[in-house]
Amino acid sequence: MPYMIDRRRLLGAMTCLALMPALSFAEDKTPLAGKTTKTIAEQLADYVTATQYSTLPADIVERVKAHFIDAMGCAIGALNQPQVLKVRDVALAVPEGVSTVIGTTHKTSMELASFANGAAVRYFDLNDTYAGKEVGHPSDNITPCLAVAEAQKCSGRDLILAIALAYEIDCRLLDTVQISARGWDHPNFSLPAAALATGKLMRLSSQQLSEAINLSFAGHLAMNQTRLQVLSNWKGLADAEAGRNAIFAVQLARAGLTGPAPAFEGNAGFFKQISGPFTLDTEQFGGRAGTFKIAECQVKPYPAQALLQTAIAAAAKAGKAIPDTAKVKSIVVATSHVGHQYSAESPEKFAPKTRETADHSLPYIVVRAMLDKEIKDSSYSDEALHDPRLVALLKKLTVEEDDALTELTPQRLPTRVTVTLDDGRVITEQVDDLPGFGGKPLTREGTEEKFLRSVNGVWSDKQSRAFLEVAWKLDQQHNLKSLFKHLVA
Repeated sequence: MPYMIDRRRLLGAMTCLALMPALSFAEDKTPLAGKTTKTIAEQLADYVTATQYSTLPADIVERVKAHFIDAMGCAIGALNQPQVLKVRDVALAVPEGVSTVIGTTHKTSMELASFANGAAVRYFDLNDTYAGKEVGHPSDNITPCLAVAEAQKCSGRDLILAIALAYEIDCRLLDTVQISARGWDHPNFSLPAAALATGKLMRLSSQQLSEAINLSFAGHLAMNQTRLQVLSNWKGLADAEAGRNAIFAVQLARAGLTGPAPAFEGNAGFFKQISGPFTLDTEQFGGRAGTFKIAECQVKPYPAQALLQTAIAAAAKAGKAIPDTAKVKSIVVATSHVGHQYSAESPEKFAPKTRETADHSLPYIVVRAMLDKEIKDSSYSDEALHDPRLVALLKKLTVEEDDALTELTPQRLPTRVTVTLDDGRVITEQVDDLPGFGGKPLTREGTEEKFLRSVNGVWSDKQSRAFLEVAWKLDQQHNLKSLFKHLVA
């Protein structure tokens, strides 16, 4: 029987062929079969797989221990704060877990322990920071590493390596692009950092680590509204949430599940939706040709946003030279472009109503530091926020960008405070950086001084000294039992 052509099918096929040039196949950047180009996720996974503890120089091991001590001091100091207690209650509602909630002898899941401990580390905004094209808090990645290391019965050296890797990935990504200018929050860079570091602790293969990155991005991207206008409790929880999600993604990857790929370069991936395109040369990372980025991180002396640390020092100096703040005619604060963008971009920063807004407000911080000659936790009390002297001085304050200060960033985070008095006298103080900033690491004594100051009122001096002795010997411990024994409040 002769083969009969179905005219309707033929017309349909011809229509499809006619439309094919209009389809967006040209946007598919996926490498063709036979090509060896690896995605960024695959390159990062290969780097983490290849990097071993023996790769870490002695000074980097020392820096990891110092930053770990600093983060634990921030966490212990915040254990009794209402928001931290609420998060801890949520975490401990899941009993019989594998990871300890700091300050207690109780355990919960890896994810919830990481989240609760991360909330404590970040509460005072006193933990370390890194300023690249984006500003972030690499130490927020310590608590997922700690929770997983305990659950996996890892050694102190395993934990040190994981922390060094988390800092390395996070800081390298913070160097690539300012995603906050596009409306996205810096914890988006913590997702792959924490996933890779905790995946290393779970001994995932390179392929599984790559999938962990894909899975971490898939449904957990953070908006920058977290840090704009009226700031909320979530400001201190967003990075803790990134760590929680990263651990879950790693567990899925370990079980053999896959995530959308390529996560960065895909047609609707991280580049298209969040950051725009960028490149990473993992051959220049720490342990290869480059220096580990933790060496460039900054340890904060004050509980406030990273960009405000020099503003506090400058304002405190100016305040000491003012005989009577009622005689102040005007205050001009000069800052970098990023300092203005992050800390003085909205009316709320000139009249903060919450702690979270105040510790990210350049105007508030400057006036409060001028009045008190310092910034501490009580600087954000209701009484401090509504101080009539502060309200009066804020009306006399203006903030301006200075191109010369912008040129010093991100290696330095400078601020200049100029006060003009009624009698015409002008007082000017400029501070470019502080001890503990990148390239000027704190000594062991400096690290311990800040730690003791952070835990004062929560721990006794005896307990603090006992913890420090264990923490400085973290690289000598075959397991973490002794460490957690000394983290009970």
